Amino acid sequence: MHIDLTGKVALVTGASKGIGRAIALMLARSGAKVAVNYHRSEAEAERVVRDIHERGGEAMLVRADVTKLDQIDAMVSQVEQRYGKIDILVNNAGHMIRRMSNVEMSESLYDEVMDLNVKSTVFVTKRVVPGMIARREGTIINMSSVAAHTGGGGGSSVYAASKAAVIAYSKGLAKELAPYGIRVNTVSPGFIGNTDFHATVSTEESRRAAIAGVPLGRQGEPEDVAGVVLFLASGLASYLTGETIEINGGSYMR
Repeated sequence: MHIDLTGKVALVTGASKGIGRAIALMLARSGAKVAVNYHRSEAEAERVVRDIHERGGEAMLVRADVTKLDQIDAMVSQVEQRYGKIDILVNNAGHMIRRMSNVEMSESLYDEVMDLNVKSTVFVTKRVVPGMIARREGTIINMSSVAAHTGGGGGSSVYAASKAAVIAYSKGLAKELAPYGIRVNTVSPGFIGNTDFHATVSTEESRRAAIAGVPLGRQGEPEDVAGVVLFLASGLASYLTGETIEINGGSYMR
């Protein structure tokens, strides 16, 4: 079944690599114009835009540190000036940064993790929502993690808390924006391979153990997450809001 997003404009934060890259490519293949946000990985982000153009799609590059309000404002303004609107917002930017036990936790790492995972989601959304309210339509898809439910592995308690905050925020936001025809949902990936995330914060032993615990017998791929995001962005999910969809191959079931 082909999902047609022709005429829609999507902004994907953290779209230069991994899950964000897969989301940007899949939305573009379905006809959406895609704003590809990046912070430091310029070459990778340029490659995403080039790949979209080579496949006949439309995309633009927007650099912004999404923890900085002035840069968020400039990013959204660029997208709105070029494409006129934003119909689909995917708050994908986020990371654990590094593992650190609570007894060692520094204020600087706490702030970095919370800002990247929670503050960015709140304030990119705040900047995009007025346009959606004016048109009385739109969809927002936020990124959580299975760690929000399990507490994560060693040294990831603050990261887990930040992702739990995203789920709670999304539920409240869904209620707030429903009267304007705007849907808000969350995706919650489990172990997703072929990304920089686990290459940075997980050992080979922990990766093997995680995969061994997946009932479907394999690690997730970025495209597995992108497919769920595409569904949520489409009219097929028109009666779905305030929901969190788990993408983990059955390793965590609610």
